[in-house]
Amino acid sequence: METPKREPLLRELKNYLTHLKDVGYTEIPCEAELFANVQQQATQPTLSSNKMANNKSLIAVQKELGDCTRCKLSEGRKNIVFGSGNPKADIVFVGEGPGADEDEQGLPFVGRAGKKLTEIIEKGMGLNREKDTYICNIVKCRPPGNRDPEAEEIAACNPFLIQQLKAIKPKVIVALGKPASSTLLGRDVLITKERGTWHEYAGIKLMLTLHPSYLIRFYTLENRKAVHEDMKKVLKELKK
Repeated sequence: METPKREPLLRELKNYLTHLKDVGYTEIPCEAELFANVQQQATQPTLSSNKMANNKSLIAVQKELGDCTRCKLSEGRKNIVFGSGNPKADIVFVGEGPGADEDEQGLPFVGRAGKKLTEIIEKGMGLNREKDTYICNIVKCRPPGNRDPEAEEIAACNPFLIQQLKAIKPKVIVALGKPASSTLLGRDVLITKERGTWHEYAGIKLMLTLHPSYLIRFYTLENRKAVHEDMKKVLKELKK
């Protein structure tokens, strides 16, 4: 096989195997098992609460995404960053897009902002990042120079974000920053004014808060307290 054709396949295989590990598989499921699950979802709109059903649903979404070239972000990426964490999590954190470290590793929030998010989750909320949460972005490929995703890029990725959230069915979604908040609400959001407020996304409680990278850039006591208060509201909702 020629190298230009082989490299995208290797990237897709790496992403697929990483995701299988993330969702708890210790061996590769056969194609028939995956296909049967897709058929079952087509005839049963309400997703089963069975853990394996949720797992295979996310795998099916990632398989449909494939080695995506639906927008120009694919031209400069190293890896598609699909998502990671517990596919049955009660809480999903949604960011805007991968950065350099995420693009390199194929995993969301593993750079400086990721360390800050882990700190918020584990020290601030008392949760385990891998066991208690699922983390993804509104776009799955890195925008050049870490700029905000453009409208057509968000539109190309949005169907997969929708399917991810439907598969997980969390109690709470936390939108991290303006692009994620604006995408999930379908309107322009002034995040510094609207953070800490509850909304709904497809019947799921949605909390808006500041992006971890914003906290790094503007590391003030006021901003830290604001995010802490937002997460206290989230924890209260999770306990209901």
